[in-house]
Amino acid sequence: MVREANVKQATAEKQLKEAQGKIDVLQAEVAALKTLVLSSSPTSPMQEPLPGGKTPFKKGHTRNKSTSSAMSGSHQDLSVIQPIVKDSKEADLSLYNEFRSWKDEPTMDRTCPFLDKIYQEDIFPCLTFSKSELASAVLEAVENNTLSIEPVGLQPIRFVKASAVECGGPKKCALTGQSKSCKHRIKLGDSSNYYYISPFCRYRITSVCNFFTYIRYIQQGLVKQQDVDQMFWEVMQLRKEMSLAKLGYFKEEL
Repeated sequence: MVREANVKQATAEKQLKEAQGKIDVLQAEVAALKTLVLSSSPTSPMQEPLPGGKTPFKKGHTRNKSTSSAMSGSHQDLSVIQPIVKDSKEADLSLYNEFRSWKDEPTMDRTCPFLDKIYQEDIFPCLTFSKSELASAVLEAVENNTLSIEPVGLQPIRFVKASAVECGGPKKCALTGQSKSCKHRIKLGDSSNYYYISPFCRYRITSVCNFFTYIRYIQQGLVKQQDVDQMFWEVMQLRKEMSLAKLGYFKEEL
């Protein structure tokens, strides 16, 4: 019984020492983190001067700050934490006022100041392709909400009332005339023709369609869960997508 008690006591002492060791490690880590934060923070408190205007004496050689800065040259202090960058936004008052005026009396007339600017800066550049006649027909179909896009299936290629050059094909884009892998095709209104388009052209068309869909919803009074500010920023986001599309950025389905 005495031996068993001694074994239990030894085990308990061992566990206690291990626990104390872990506590010491954690305390050391906390102290190190505090030191790192204080040393790297630009707003860390400075040492207060001693009474009488004297500053505390520090052992060792210290350099003049201006001399040290000059000697350091272009070397960056690695201990300084880089600033955190976040996305910010600020409404352009001219655009905002134009949108509010349009919102009071929404119209799909492209000559109104709100839509005219978007046509000139985003819509026309987005839907400008080398095959200009087909591009104009695409814009008209988008405006009339009669354009449809569908993925290319396994059905045989049919050309009705148009040549292969005009309609393109799975390996040739009808809007650019370039040899591209075309995974989608478009149909304009009641026409029986299908036009094969590349992923790049598809993204440009869909970004414009998304814009028109949203402003149609506003015109029809279907956007009820957003205030004017939220609507404005949604329009700006849709314009941003058109801007990226016209510059060549697009998302491709793999």
